[in-house]
Amino acid sequence: MTVTATSVDESDQLDPRTAPRARVWARRLVPAAAAALSGLLLYVSFPPRTLWWLAPPAFAVFAWVLRGRGWKAGLGLGYLFGLGFLLPLLVWTGVEVGPGPWLALVAIEAVFVALVGAGIAAVSKLPGAAVWAAAVWIAGEAARARAPFNGFPWGKVAFGQADGVFLPLAAVGGTPVLGFAVVLCGFGLFEVVRLILDRRATGLVRPAAAAAAALSLGVPVLGAFAARPLVSDEAEDGSVTVAVIQGNVPRAGLDFNAQRRAVLDYHARETERLAADVDAGKVARPDFVLWPENSSDIDPFANPDARAVIDAAARAVGVPISVGGVVERDGRLYNEQILWDPAKGPVDTYDKRQIQPFGEYLPLRSLIGAINPAWTAMVRQDFSRGTEPGVFTMDGAEVGLVTCYEAAFDWAVRSEVTDGAQMISVPSNNATFDRSEMTYQQLAMSRVRAVEHSRTVAVPVTSGVSAFIMPDGRITQRTGMFVADSLVQKVPLRSSQTPATRLGVLPEIALVLVAAGGLGWAVGAGLRGRRAGDV
Repeated sequence: MTVTATSVDESDQLDPRTAPRARVWARRLVPAAAAALSGLLLYVSFPPRTLWWLAPPAFAVFAWVLRGRGWKAGLGLGYLFGLGFLLPLLVWTGVEVGPGPWLALVAIEAVFVALVGAGIAAVSKLPGAAVWAAAVWIAGEAARARAPFNGFPWGKVAFGQADGVFLPLAAVGGTPVLGFAVVLCGFGLFEVVRLILDRRATGLVRPAAAAAAALSLGVPVLGAFAARPLVSDEAEDGSVTVAVIQGNVPRAGLDFNAQRRAVLDYHARETERLAADVDAGKVARPDFVLWPENSSDIDPFANPDARAVIDAAARAVGVPISVGGVVERDGRLYNEQILWDPAKGPVDTYDKRQIQPFGEYLPLRSLIGAINPAWTAMVRQDFSRGTEPGVFTMDGAEVGLVTCYEAAFDWAVRSEVTDGAQMISVPSNNATFDRSEMTYQQLAMSRVRAVEHSRTVAVPVTSGVSAFIMPDGRITQRTGMFVADSLVQKVPLRSSQTPATRLGVLPEIALVLVAAGGLGWAVGAGLRGRRAGDV
């Protein structure tokens, strides 16, 4: 009877009605799980962690998942990869407003990754597949940085590489070239492993494929080391001593600016404390002072009391201050940086050009209001966009202004450098996002921008983390979060332009064209194969 029981178990395992079904589910679930987990692995490579080296293995697994699959499977697996990556990366967007906007944003952004997955699947069997696939990924990032609502580049692969060996490539061709190198290295890693396993299984050696795989893996690394001479901290135009003020806020969250006067007073008080330390010889006298975004949400042009507070702080420290204000002009609202002279008052302004959808303006306002009236209550009046780059002349130094969200956009940073900026200030307000990873992700962006354009970057933030970043991407000073503090440092001024600054969008266009060429080749090959099959 024991034998009979054993026979029943074996026959059940071999039952054609169940065995194929189990294999089908395994074929579906294993790639799906691998796609989602490789996306999660890419997320883990991002700040505040310094595990940048996990990005290539994440793309190696993604390459394995997609190789040889049809475009429909690529679409689904790409969406799972996007969810695995973006769900944890962007969780900060729901810190104060709940999970709805966070999940909606991720669902939309993951569509771009799904399309990339379909494209990578299509080119995965072409000779030199790693190059085509990496270019398709960058084409997806380029699209995501431009649409919808003027784009959302958060999560570019380049922004996870501030601590990595690939970082000098930012000076060669900006975030597209840096990101391409990382992704290419990942796909090259997969090709190398695949060829090694094939050789063990079949004994066959394919020299051309092996050479292509080795180049895909090795060229990005060698290119990064070759680009190191482009990264320099030399003071080409002398040096300046800069002070960054972090006044802190009364409380975190969306209602932090309900006490707008308190925020302004905090920043004025910290500036006056710095002035006292300068007079006492405790710190060096700065040549100018940088305040963060929203440090004066009370319009100093319309409110004499706010103007008096800023005037007093500027006179106390005795040098120009860049003040972040909310200003109404001709019935329009602007997120504005104001150059405040201690003797003359406001002498120049810069209006933020890349404003944040659903934060600083509400797209499709009537439709959104019908769905959720709370959104229209939170964003009562849309901010207007500035139209010109912002470069303040502060004690003879040319300081480019890149306000908070703008740091994610290639064009918004480059325009300040091509307009003459010798250093960059990224005034920000992160109080809305509490102690989430958003602050560290944004700080990493500024580190990449420093290398990309070979400029010192100062980051004044209302509630932290404020920092000084050298042109090689090193953070030399930083504050804590939700504390009042100030930083003073002598920093180099530079005027030479990196290849990335000079080339601008051209490397990205070139990579998009490479992606288009690979997709065209793959589609053409597929059509020819079907025609041959019909014959």
